[in-house]
Amino acid sequence: MKRIILSIAAVALVFNITSCREVKENAEEAGNAVENAANAAGEAAENAANAAGEAVEDATNAAGEAVENATNAAGEAVEEATNAAGEVIDKAGEAVNDAKEAAGNAVDKAGEAVNDAKDAAGNAVDKAKDAAKDAKDAVKNVTDH
Repeated sequence: MKRIILSIAAVALVFNITSCREVKENAEEAGNAVENAANAAGEAAENAANAAGEAVEDATNAAGEAVENATNAAGEAVEEATNAAGEVIDKAGEAVNDAKEAAGNAVDKAGEAVNDAKDAAGNAVDKAKDAAKDAKDAVKNVTDH
């Protein structure tokens, strides 16, 4: 029985030594894999940082151009609005002058029409007076004869 136990112990010891070698080899392989992963992660982080820096620079340049373009467009719009406002003011002034002149002409023509109506009424009154006098004279002639 001692022999069986010693044999079993010897076999277990052999398996244990083999197992330790495998663990050591696996540990070295895992260490290499971790080191490779760390290197790859470092390179990826560096590439990402470079890409982010370039993206920020591109965005900054694009924003600067957009601001410059917007400023130029706003300046042009203000200039065009100012010119248009000046033209509107000029046209409004011309319209006021035209309206003033037309109103003056209308007043003059109304005055002339009033004078013509006054003259026509005066003539009508004179003709009515003459007609009444003629009628009176005609009635008197009829009564006298």
